[in-house]
Amino acid sequence: MAEGKISENIEEYLEVLYRNGSNGEQVSTTQLSKELNIAPGSVTQMLKKLEDLGYIGYTPYKGAVLTDEGMRIAQKITRKHRILEKFLLDILKVKEENVHDQACEMEHTLSDEAERALCTMMHHPDLCPDENVIPACDFDFGSCQECFSQKDFDQVINRKFNLLSISELTANTEGTISFIRGNNELLDSITDYGIKVGQHLKYEFNENRVGNHYLVAIDDEELNIPVEMANNIFIRV
Repeated sequence: MAEGKISENIEEYLEVLYRNGSNGEQVSTTQLSKELNIAPGSVTQMLKKLEDLGYIGYTPYKGAVLTDEGMRIAQKITRKHRILEKFLLDILKVKEENVHDQACEMEHTLSDEAERALCTMMHHPDLCPDENVIPACDFDFGSCQECFSQKDFDQVINRKFNLLSISELTANTEGTISFIRGNNELLDSITDYGIKVGQHLKYEFNENRVGNHYLVAIDDEELNIPVEMANNIFIRV
């Protein structure tokens, strides 16, 4: 499961790109400059480098969009950051104002094995303290039950494609349900809706979120999905 070491600087850029364009949206140089507190000229140089590495597509004067490989790395580091925030605040009781900076320092060195252990210990959290969705792990399981049943981490393999939760989708997105996260109670509730891995899901309009529900079509059947389920149902887009 080892991979070549990616610099912390590159991970930070990809993380910001994911935060602002997780579903193929273009992120402007101005936005990146503002969030990273780096001069626009330096941002442009880094974007050209990231494009050469195959992590983004870059259009001068317009911005950047993550490639599949860039998305994979961005989701992985974002997941570790948000799980660490949850762990620091809820388990270690670190002051809320210190959680983000400490998670930033730790995310680059947290191993995949330790990330999996934290996720299991905290019962598969779906939201960080800022109520942003924690991305799915990149382990090749269809549910957290499957992950829990595999005790030997050396036997865990990585998924070869990226996922987005229903609550992260933008208009006119469709794909295959490929992972469902949660404890047994949540998984049972999702099953009661008739939802399972392998089904086709379509999300047409941003207006399809009404209150705490998302209106989606699953195998051509319209369903109103509560947000707590939408955060944990992931599709391959």
